[in-house]
Amino acid sequence: MQSVRTAAQKQITQQISVHSATLVRFLFGIKFAALYFFLTVWIFEPINFELNNRFFLSGALASISQVLATIFLIKAFTLKNFAVGTALAKTEALLTAVLGSIFFSAYLNPMGYLSILFGVCGLLVASNWNVTFKNLSDNQSIRYGLGSGLGFALASLWIRDASLSLEIPRIVSAAAVLLYMVILQSVICLAWVTVKEPEQFVLIKKNLHSSLFIGFTGVLGSIGWFTAMSLQNVALVKTLGQVEFVASLLITYLYFNEKISTREYLGMALIALSILLLIGAA
Repeated sequence: MQSVRTAAQKQITQQISVHSATLVRFLFGIKFAALYFFLTVWIFEPINFELNNRFFLSGALASISQVLATIFLIKAFTLKNFAVGTALAKTEALLTAVLGSIFFSAYLNPMGYLSILFGVCGLLVASNWNVTFKNLSDNQSIRYGLGSGLGFALASLWIRDASLSLEIPRIVSAAAVLLYMVILQSVICLAWVTVKEPEQFVLIKKNLHSSLFIGFTGVLGSIGWFTAMSLQNVALVKTLGQVEFVASLLITYLYFNEKISTREYLGMALIALSILLLIGAA
């Protein structure tokens, strides 16, 4: 679902701005997130459903990180083709492992750190990036890709923290975090577009069907991510979630008719190897 949603976002940027494409992902997903939340409450009937400061703070930090990561991801797509742009953003699995071990006491064994080395090498190869300080400052695809990965990694860790702060069934707590974040993210993006790009609302209205599709698929993907991250270690969830990369390749060939170079294939193979090592480490 996330691959389909991302592909739809890439396509809609031909009609609306990057920030508006980010807005529709959240704004048009609110009713679907609300419906899912009330469905889980009805099914599981949680007792002592009390929100707390930790829930609101971690959820807010996750919301901001995810908004910024989404913007960086869409910008990365304008500089590289669809599959490689996704590969750059998928550094989030490695960044999650590193940040989790440093700030959330989720430590890695030596194999885990070896996987990070392979992931970084794959990133450099796939991006056709020469390792120089000049390239570090000039290559926008690297900056946007890593920025997106970092934002999604931080968001994932804070999502789990917010969900674990609630003493209710994990299915329900994940749904609560999702609804809270989608509403907050919609407010943030609405404020930005209203102030900076008010003319975009007319264009969004002309693309209602695509916007609804993005909102719906975005929520479906998030339900899977949020629930899994509430039930299991985030780094492990992110590594298993790399099956999205296979879907991205299929979309690249079958839908966007884009080509991938041999060097890019090699880089993505190294990233895939890093994922396998990380699974072994977990």
